[in-house]
Amino acid sequence: MSALQRIGAITGKELKQLSRDRLTFGMVIMIPLLQLLLFGYAINTVVRHVPIAVVDLSGSAAARAITEQVRVTQVVDIVASFDTPAEAEAAIVAGEIRAALVLPKNLTQRAVEGDVLGQWLVDGSDTMVGSAILALRTMPLHLEAGAPSGAYRPGDPSFEVALFFNPERRSEVNVVPGLTAIILTMTMILFTAIALVRERERGNLELLITTPVRSLELMVGKLVPYVFVGLVQITIVLGLGRTVFQIPFNGDMGSLAVITLAFIGASLSLGLLISTFAKTQMQAMQMTVFILMPSILLSGFMFPFEAMPKAAQYIAEILPATHFIRLIRGVFLRGADVSQLVPDTVWLLVFTVIMLAISTRRFRKSLD
Repeated sequence: MSALQRIGAITGKELKQLSRDRLTFGMVIMIPLLQLLLFGYAINTVVRHVPIAVVDLSGSAAARAITEQVRVTQVVDIVASFDTPAEAEAAIVAGEIRAALVLPKNLTQRAVEGDVLGQWLVDGSDTMVGSAILALRTMPLHLEAGAPSGAYRPGDPSFEVALFFNPERRSEVNVVPGLTAIILTMTMILFTAIALVRERERGNLELLITTPVRSLELMVGKLVPYVFVGLVQITIVLGLGRTVFQIPFNGDMGSLAVITLAFIGASLSLGLLISTFAKTQMQAMQMTVFILMPSILLSGFMFPFEAMPKAAQYIAEILPATHFIRLIRGVFLRGADVSQLVPDTVWLLVFTVIMLAISTRRFRKSLD
């Protein structure tokens, strides 16, 4: 048998083995397909549809004209209105809106005099959103109620802008807290996905079969050590962020602990679910990558959530990383507490319970 024949035989064997490994074969097809769809369809760096509120202290025709012209830019979506700037600031802290347009009582007089018309209050923790709002301060305006024709032209500052939480517009302020979600997603899911698979490969499940340990008890026992691993990791990331990058911490430790434990639980339970599907550690790693990539691209870590199409947003809402990025930026940067971030916190807890229940149901304390 020649060298080419021997190589051909080995190649044929590997192709047959790959075709029999349905999970790996599926990953070969799905990973590039998913990358193409994410980068080509879902990823958009042009910020659109930023949720904002309007604080109209004027009630004038000029205020209505300004509001309408801001709305038709499609950069923002007006989702609320408040009576005072303080209410708008509280909504920004809670993550309900990303910015607020405040129009003062003397708006008509300011319009006649060609003075600055109002102020944008902006969540500056997301630099891309902040830049999009900053671009609106020089938008051309056509006003009513006696405003001189051509008083506001492109390039003229029509509004003041107050960037909360990151007035210097430093990218690391936005990146470092979000990075905790990506690191924990990768490590927590991978560690637990491999845990049961490793037991199966080493034959240790035979020992567990002879014990009175129940499926749920085994699952929880597998989770507990990695909870402490996750706490160590987030302490390292946020601690270095504070000391090296001077990232401001505006929240409280209690809220930070609650949201971190909720996210760690969600990630670990997802890892356990993966372990019930994977037959080998390699398959477990492949499935982890399948979860990690959308978590990086769709969660709002790299690209503004509002800029993505609705279909991509629906997918992103399923991912624990999406909710934790909102939570960690809310607590760490904006100083929000858990009571202001209930929907995302509850979602992580519900996700944990569902994943743990499915994992327990799928797990059989047997060698099959």
